[in-house]
Amino acid sequence: MIRTPILLALVLSLSLAFFPVHAVAGYTPRQGDTFSYYEVTDLGSGTGGYTGYTEHAVVNGIERENNVYPNGTVAANYTYTWNWSNSSGSTQSQKPSGNFTWSSTTFHYVKRTDNQTGYVNPFVWFYMDNRTGQSGSFYLLNTQMTVMSTSANYQLPSQNRYVKAIFAEGTSSYQRNDVYGIFTATYTWDTYFDPLTGYIIGYSYTEHDNNAGAGFTYTENLYVTTTSYPLTTGTGPGFLQQYLGLIVGLVIFIIFIIIVIVVIYAVAKSRRSLPKHPFPSERPPPTIDLTPKQQPPVQQIVIKEVVKVKCKYCGALIDSTVQACPFCGAPRT
Repeated sequence: MIRTPILLALVLSLSLAFFPVHAVAGYTPRQGDTFSYYEVTDLGSGTGGYTGYTEHAVVNGIERENNVYPNGTVAANYTYTWNWSNSSGSTQSQKPSGNFTWSSTTFHYVKRTDNQTGYVNPFVWFYMDNRTGQSGSFYLLNTQMTVMSTSANYQLPSQNRYVKAIFAEGTSSYQRNDVYGIFTATYTWDTYFDPLTGYIIGYSYTEHDNNAGAGFTYTENLYVTTTSYPLTTGTGPGFLQQYLGLIVGLVIFIIFIIIVIVVIYAVAKSRRSLPKHPFPSERPPPTIDLTPKQQPPVQQIVIKEVVKVKCKYCGALIDSTVQACPFCGAPRT
């Protein structure tokens, strides 16, 4: 019988073998952690009453962690500029700012938010537990996210390089009821976080709103421009991956050209042309031989007439030149 301590040790060893511990150490936010970001939002692809209507906005913002308390509460502040315009010629500009607190253990906003509206007890949008493994889940605002990869490579436009990232995706829907109208909204949210700290690096959000033939598409694209913490350099796609689409297109084009050539050759071969008949002007003149030809001698046929007489004795017709009747033998005279 295995003693309990030995059995416990065996169970622990098997657990470590089949369920390895996440290699990344958990990060605790620090005073002075700061990131700035650039964001573009667009509304378009309208139908019904929104046909031809568009909106466009550009946001430049900063988030700063000012203090971290022993219980994990983080005191932070935000500020951003927002410039908006639409296809009707309207424009607006704002520069909101303020203070808020959030929990680095539950990831909820604690007191106020960085101007997030329309959510019930939301989670922060800019931070996640960096120890979350692949297929693990967490929340941003009110959306459940699933980690798709813990070693993704994100192309950071502001630094013109690839950086390592945790890639998570969330899809959901809600009922929109605001100045835009009442719509059924469905969306996909692709997010990228720094594997060493858990802070946001970038995201892409796409939402489709529909209601009885009317609707529009709304998008948000955000990426950080500066960070107080270093981001790990990643690797971009290799040559083959980067130009895979071009290579495949070229191969398909070459195959198409070869097929066309083969078909043309096959058709031409099956339609062999008839022998060429010369035009009258190309035909040689007929040869006329005017030389007299020697004719074969004419055969002369002589027809001899013989007179027949009756035999005086038997009455038979006999040649007048015979001496005796060939029938009765009597002399002719």
